[in-house]
Formats: sequence, C-alpha cells, structure tokens
Amino acid sequence: MNVLILGAGAREHALAYAIAQSTMLDRLFVAPGNPGCESLATPLALRLADSAAIVAACRERRVGFVIVGPEAPLVAGVVDDLAAAGIVAFGPTRAAAQLEGSKGYTKDFCREFGIPTAAYGRFQNCSAALAYVAEQGAPIVVKADGLAAGKGVVVASTLPEAQTAVEALYDSDADAECVIEACLQGEEVSFFALCDGERAVAFGDAQDHKRVGDGDTGPNTGGMGAYSPSPLMTPDMSLRVMEEIVQPTLAGMRQRGARFRGILFAGLMMTKAGPQLLEYNVRFGDPEAEVIIPRFRGDLLQWLWAAASGELPEEQPPFSSDHALAVVMAAQGYPGAPLRGDEIRGLERAAELAGVRVFHAGTRRQGEKTVADGGRVLVMTGLAPDLASARERAYAAVEAVEWKSGFFRTDIGYRALQRSS
Repeated sequence: MNVLILGAGAREHALAYAIAQSTMLDRLFVAPGNPGCESLATPLALRLADSAAIVAACRERRVGFVIVGPEAPLVAGVVDDLAAAGIVAFGPTRAAAQLEGSKGYTKDFCREFGIPTAAYGRFQNCSAALAYVAEQGAPIVVKADGLAAGKGVVVASTLPEAQTAVEALYDSDADAECVIEACLQGEEVSFFALCDGERAVAFGDAQDHKRVGDGDTGPNTGGMGAYSPSPLMTPDMSLRVMEEIVQPTLAGMRQRGARFRGILFAGLMMTKAGPQLLEYNVRFGDPEAEVIIPRFRGDLLQWLWAAASGELPEEQPPFSSDHALAVVMAAQGYPGAPLRGDEIRGLERAAELAGVRVFHAGTRRQGEKTVADGGRVLVMTGLAPDLASARERAYAAVEAVEWKSGFFRTDIGYRALQRSS
C-alpha cells in the first residue's frame, strides 16, 4: 500500500525509518518531513492544518493509509476528514483526541470513570484560579487546558511561583481555561498502548527528561532525552496500568461514543499508592518514539494498520530486550527563541557508529549543507544490551557532531543508572 506520514520531527523520522522496512509498503510519503527522511520517503509540501490539501494529495498519489504524527492535526480532526474521504488513518477522531486537546476534559473523564489521578480544580478566570491556589498552597501544578507542545505545565514549589504561573497564563489569554492540581510525588513514566477501539495492547514504555538542564533544572521543554524500557515498569506494573488506567479509558470513550483508535500515551506518576495519571497524549511521544520504535521487532506498518482497522491481533507486540537511550541536541535559546541557521557537520560519521540511530527533528537543507531550523534539532539514540552501553553509544554520536550553537544534557538516564548501581 501507499502510506503517508504527517509531521516533520524526529518522531516522524523514527516512524519513517520503521515503516520503510515493511513488507506491506509500496510507496512512502511524508509531509512535510525533514532532511533525515529524504532517503526513506518522498516529501510533500503540505500544511498539516490543511485537511483538504492532504485529502487531495492522498487521492492523487493513491495513498491508502495515513499515519498522523503530531497532536495538533488530530485535535483539529484530520482523521475525521480523511475518513469522510474513504482514507484510513492511524490516530483518534476529533472527539477522542479531546483526551489530549483538553486537560480539563481528561480530568473530568478520570473522575467519571474512576481512573486514578490527582485532585484538581478547573478555572476560566484568573481570580478564581488564584483563590484556589491560595487555598491549596504549594507545591501545586498549574496547567494550560489546551495544547502547549509539552510546555504548558508549571510545577510550582512555592505559592508566589504558582501565582506567577496563573497570572502569566491569563495575561497571555484572558479567556483561557486552566487546570490546577495537587502535586504528586514519585517518578514519571511514559506508557504506551496500541488501541483498536475495543482492545488495547501495551506498546512500550520510557522515561523522559523534561527540564532543559542537567539535574532536572530550568524550564520544561518538549523533552531533552529518554530511555526505554523503564526499570519501574515491571510486567506486573504494566498489567496494573492496563487494568486500572488504559482499559477503563477505552471503555469510557466507547460509552461516550468516541471509540479510541491509535496510540494512547499515558503520562504516569509512580507514587507510593501506585500509578496515577498525569495526562493523556493521543500520539507517540517525542523523544519517547525515538527509543521505543527502535526496540520494536515486528512490522510496524502491519500493527498500526491493524489498530486503525479495528483488528489488533491477540498476541503481544514483539520488542527487543535491548535498551535504548536518546539524547536531544537543541539550539541555543531553546525552549525560548532558538538560534537558527548554523551548519551541522558530522551527521554521517555519527550514523555510522555501531548501535546508533540519528533522527532529525528541526533541520533543513541549505544547498549542500544541513542547518539547524528549530528548538530540538537532532536526537541521537543508542541501542545496546544494557542501559549504560546504550548511553555510551548515544553520547558518542553526540560527540561526533560538529555544531557550534548546539547544546544537550549530559545526564540522560541518570536515575535508572543510579538505581542499578
């Protein structure tokens, strides 16, 4: 079949790398893609917000299956528009994508269907939100209700910090809605489940590093690195997450008339009382995809097609026992205004290293050169039988790159490595 992947980041590069190896594939397209995808897929200059153009491109190129990478087109309803045109897509409908599109929706959903999550309040004006913060005290978590590219959350350790976060939110949008919730204690884990509307199967787990600086310092980002599997996600814990969180979510969405098909990404806090849901995402995570997909040992296109078609197989997805660790290389200024245009050298050298995958995130071609063109620019993934060796491989790839304005965290995987030492 002819397949189109929507998106331009490292997640989409990782998807393209795996899909390109499928025996089901005839031709692979990516829109808009990035320089890393060039050897794998034909790029199409499409805007992700233009569903009509996407449908027209699919018809022109006889695309029978669309894999949606980022969240914004899912929340906007691109899967609905493709379905109306008779084109199968991997991802939830607009109604089901509310699980990521609105944090308030998810919190109310969890309360209705008994899914463990932190106590919370929803607010549509600044004064009410500030009053709730003053009543609850700190630490406390302030979240913008809608999409924020992984950066719309402030974990406030003091009352003034929480008040500043609320005021900043409403200064930027007087009509904003926010969710304020209790601050759970523990470690975060990203858990993924492949869903066909009726059934779900666990599809990998990872731990992300959100803060921009070493030691988990500085502002939140879209993610500065990740590793998989998580040592916290034992087989028993995975089963518990499926039973207490994923299955009730699928049942609840069916009850609401919005069957969930696609990848369900549960951001969890592993507390002393057990796993608690922090948030749902309705697509592969980034950089989690860059450590989970390289560990997958099946035909990814076959599995994604089965989920989108409502026909997941009974067996569990096949994953390697190898560990994967990814280091994000970002441009100076990120997560604010990143410096763009600097040349990046050494990518071929890095890609030739044993056990390494180089994924492009925010790059572009400038003649024969590859230059930085985003905040998170490259993701270097190391694969090895143990996490320490995977880490060595990932950082060897980082060191092979010459890029004067790039930076990266030097401590990706430190928690897991400390635990095992």
